[in-house]
Amino acid sequence: MRVTFSATEQLQLRQSDPLPSLQHYLRQPQRLVQAIADPKLMEVLPGDRFRLKMRPLNFLDIYHFQPTVVLKVWANATGTVFLESESCEIRGIDYINHRFSLQLKGRLAPYRQDGHTLLQGKADLQVGVDLPQALWLTPKPLLEMAANGLLRGVLARIKQRLQGQLLADYQQWLAQQNDNLVTQASPTAEALEAI
Repeated sequence: MRVTFSATEQLQLRQSDPLPSLQHYLRQPQRLVQAIADPKLMEVLPGDRFRLKMRPLNFLDIYHFQPTVVLKVWANATGTVFLESESCEIRGIDYINHRFSLQLKGRLAPYRQDGHTLLQGKADLQVGVDLPQALWLTPKPLLEMAANGLLRGVLARIKQRLQGQLLADYQQWLAQQNDNLVTQASPTAEALEAI
């Protein structure tokens, strides 16, 4: 029996920094991936692709598994970041691995509105799976509640990491940019001796 579950999460962050700085930062999509994923569970692949091992998941206290997803992440000239899943593997349960599909699509974009810079995002996650025979008699509302709750939990963790890690990384990057500008603008000791 094939079933499909889905969840959506939205994000809006308000920043006081100028829009061009945030756009420049977001044109480095690997920073977004590093913000949402544990570095120990991430592998950089060629072509703006990343293999992410999700934290182990538990479904109905019966099935324990760890999805591994390959994401393509890219940005356009305005700093809008897009991510899309290309493949998924379930480690731990071979039956489900061969009967499982995952689609993740996300977008994160900076905007200027009423004198403030906003960072708005949306992620849609959809999972399809052929249920093992042991779950065929489980009431569908119970399955949907458990699965949709699990997917919402995954997206909520990503959102939480974005709100904390991405903004912290952005502030660190901004400080480095400012330090580089100060270093480039200050005369060196040799230049002062030459005067």
